[in-house]
Amino acid sequence: MREKLVVVGQGYVGLPLAMAAVDAGFDVVGIDVDDWRVKRLNAGESYVEDIPDEQVAAAGRSGRYLASTDYADAEGFDLCVITVPTPLCEGAPDLRHIAAAGRSIAPLIRPGATVILESTTYPGTTEEYLLPLLEEGSELSAPDDFHLGYSPERIDPGNERWNLGNTPKVVSGIDERSLKRVQGFYERIVQEVVPVSSPKSAELCKLLENTFRHVNIALVNELGIFAHQLGIDVWEAIDAAATKPFGYMRFVPGPGVGGHCLPIDPSYLSWSIKRGLGHNFRFVELANDINRSMPDQVVHRVGLALNEHGKAVRGSRLLLLGLSYKKNVGDCRESPALEVAGAFAKLGAHVRAADPYVRDLRLPHGVDLVEATSNELAAADAVVILTDHDCFDYRLAEQVCTFVFDTRNRCRGPNVRRL
Repeated sequence: MREKLVVVGQGYVGLPLAMAAVDAGFDVVGIDVDDWRVKRLNAGESYVEDIPDEQVAAAGRSGRYLASTDYADAEGFDLCVITVPTPLCEGAPDLRHIAAAGRSIAPLIRPGATVILESTTYPGTTEEYLLPLLEEGSELSAPDDFHLGYSPERIDPGNERWNLGNTPKVVSGIDERSLKRVQGFYERIVQEVVPVSSPKSAELCKLLENTFRHVNIALVNELGIFAHQLGIDVWEAIDAAATKPFGYMRFVPGPGVGGHCLPIDPSYLSWSIKRGLGHNFRFVELANDINRSMPDQVVHRVGLALNEHGKAVRGSRLLLLGLSYKKNVGDCRESPALEVAGAFAKLGAHVRAADPYVRDLRLPHGVDLVEATSNELAAADAVVILTDHDCFDYRLAEQVCTFVFDTRNRCRGPNVRRL
């Protein structure tokens, strides 16, 4: 008899997991509070770039996948994976989505069932926050009656090399039996499983991964600011440094950081250390300050360049290329490009933006979505490259644009300035 898996949250993390589990032979129920998402999934349509429509449609036709807003459809589950978002609220972790999922799934827990948290969060969440909710709602005790563990998600939207199946999966459990159960589940989904001794270690692992990226991006962002002031090409220096085969990893500047992870996860770590030890995590706080300042840096640099051309930001026609936080994907969560667009609009610029990956996005007031045609490029007083989607014609931009401000190092020429 096939095991029943419930995946709470059908976004960029939960939907790939649900599809992989169907392929592995599970009966899967994907729970999501968004009725629009559920209707699309049950119609065989995907809204996640890495999951094609046909895969969702085939899962539905197999009779082993159902998307639902009703937790009653989760009844009788063997395993449940919680993949809901964990935002910040006034600088502190906001666990309301984990709480809602935990309280909803708890009454459905049967003896022998397994619950796994994948949401990024601070060390201690699984054992100190989620576990009491599950025990209270189920009237069962873990680990005696049910299993509980934590496994951090490592989804990288748009990455053509690394996906859920071939990315090593860190797993943990609140005891040895829980760990064995969690490990056994993921061994059916991914190629390599990496067990650690406790959920706290797994939770810290995830925060470490993203804090590492956050801090190093902040390093090159600030270096880029100073290199410009010193008259040095920071991109050339970065490319040269990247030829070193050991002791160096390439990071590049940009207009800021976006997505759910980098603007949020390091602050979870900083908050946790402040709460538990009473110390400030100075690296994280400094990185936050630098990366949050980058949209303002872009607006400032473009304004200075326009001034040199005898123009003010107010009244200028600007074309922004790319709105998502990452190239070749349509995810605009916490995108610095949107912050830049909104800032230009508030300063009185006539702002147009082109991003063929973006759908159903509520743009900042005063920003119009257009196609990056030759006429649009030529008509702009300034073209600002914020997200370097491969579909844009950068050669054409070099040829027809009056002025290009490039935050992604894609253009060259006398009319181009780079971040």
